Amino acid sequence: MSELKIAGNPLPGMPWEERPEGCKNVMWRCSANPIIPRDLLPTSNSIFNSAVVPFGDGFAGVFRCDDTNRRMRLHVGFSKDAINWNIKEEPLKFQCDDEEIGTWVYGYDPRVCFIEDRYYVTWCNGYHGPTIGVAYTFDFETFHQLENAFIPFNRNGVLFPRKINGRFAMLSRPSDNGHTPFGDIFYSESPDMEFWRRHRHVMSPAAFEVSAWQCTKIGAGPIPVETPEGWLLIYHGVLHSCNGYVYSFGSALLDLDEPWKVKFRSGPYLLAPREPYECMGDVPNVCFPCAALHDNETGRIAIYYGCADTVTGLAFGYIPEIIEFTKRTSII
Repeated sequence: MSELKIAGNPLPGMPWEERPEGCKNVMWRCSANPIIPRDLLPTSNSIFNSAVVPFGDGFAGVFRCDDTNRRMRLHVGFSKDAINWNIKEEPLKFQCDDEEIGTWVYGYDPRVCFIEDRYYVTWCNGYHGPTIGVAYTFDFETFHQLENAFIPFNRNGVLFPRKINGRFAMLSRPSDNGHTPFGDIFYSESPDMEFWRRHRHVMSPAAFEVSAWQCTKIGAGPIPVETPEGWLLIYHGVLHSCNGYVYSFGSALLDLDEPWKVKFRSGPYLLAPREPYECMGDVPNVCFPCAALHDNETGRIAIYYGCADTVTGLAFGYIPEIIEFTKRTSII
């Protein structure tokens, strides 16, 4: 596809469909969408906003499964093809040395990031309000919970896949205790995945007259992908329409060494609610990206996104095309 050198490993077994004939969009939906139905588990009301990674000879993931009590829970799942998932019926239980932090209240919207020798999980963790929970696992069987990254209120904690300037790095979106009509993306660093500092502002919602789909609030999505053009960040944006919030997603390129500096940022969205499973559900009109798989040799990327806070969808694209789109349509 391109001579662009993309960080990561070959992933020939990742889910993939070529662009449909006649389609001119930068990203296109999987023909099997939604790939995970809301009732895959006997007790699930909805399964969405989840994280997947390559693992062993297949794939593993941490899934948001809201049960029929409407409690927000995390579950572990495995798959050979990253489309057909075997999700455990029992919720994920973290091991934690501190009962104050380890007492479960709620958890949702996980991300999973492999750094050095282990898989780190971040999620929106209930601790006197939403904040960023952090844990790690080597095998997706035992999960060790660490200190929360920040005090409430915060969401969308997304780690970078390697240390930057010798420190762990994370994006997040400070908020309040509800579904806020505001939200900027910030960057933070840590020497040990416990004490977070060097907080920097990354970007704010766009002006309505410039890019309305992202004019109310924004938040980081999947783990950023390292390219020579910068860190490719897929992020969600929200429009407060006359019929409520509308969640879409677009792209940005962040500086490799100083990721709080945004080099380019797409004006148009990459994907917005259009299909019935995106427009109708528990929360209508939502496309919320949480995870991505990519093949560094072909430039293919598959993005997993929550649809209407009910089911899980999958969309495809080529990283070089997304980078070109981001630069060509940039509002910076």
